[in-house]
Order: sequence, then structure tokens, then C-alpha cells
Amino acid sequence: MPHSLLSDTTTEGIRVRAIATYLADQSQPSENKFVFAYRVFISNEGTKPARLISRHWVIINGNGDREDVEGPGVVGKYPRLAPGDVFEYTSFCPLDTEWGTMEGTYRMQSEDGSEFDVVIGRFYLACNAPRMEEVI
Repeated sequence: MPHSLLSDTTTEGIRVRAIATYLADQSQPSENKFVFAYRVFISNEGTKPARLISRHWVIINGNGDREDVEGPGVVGKYPRLAPGDVFEYTSFCPLDTEWGTMEGTYRMQSEDGSEFDVVIGRFYLACNAPRMEEVI
């Protein structure tokens, strides 16, 4: 699914691909409320299992205002990825501008207890972007 709006990074064998789409039916532009869904695919292309234990998102709106969002797991889950496994989820991000960006890290834990950060490359939230289904 190559596309300029798609983020695709690999860190220590963990590949993260992400893309967003605008949800017009849940947005209220007259009130500066723009809602986006984003879909993430996390795959273990390495040789060792790892568990996702937390996330850190950096969200920047069209005015350059930054918000950091941190928390345990993703969508209430802590997926364990054996080599070859893929975990996919969809979540949401409201903005007060018509566009913005998201990027960040997932904190992963190896079976030996050691932890490492996996990069989530920057992807764009934009009202005029193609729908996810048109890209992936």
C-alpha cells in the first residue's frame, strides 16, 4: 500500500504503517471540530517476539499547536507479536483545524524483559485526503 499519505517505518524488526481519513459525518467544521480515523498495522518482521506495552503520540494541528498523548497499550490491548504476526487497529483523533499530523512511538517489551521504542512515522490528517479505502 505505497502512498505519500501513508507512514511506513521499521525499528528493530517491528514495522508500523499508519494512515488517516477524514470523518465528515462526525465533524462540525463551523465549530472547528474535525474528526479523523487512523488505521495502524504493526507487524513483526524480526526474529524475536515482542509485546506492545504503551504508546506516545505527538499530534500537531494546522496552527502548529502540539499535544502529547501517552497511555498504556492501544485500544485497550497489549498485543504480543511473534515473528510474522500482524496487529491492526483503528482509532480516532479530533482536531480543531482542517489538517494536522501525528507521529510517535510504541514502547515494546522483549521476552527477556528489555524494552525498546518503535518509531511511528509522521502521517497526515487532512480533510481533502483520499479515503483510507482508496489508498490501502
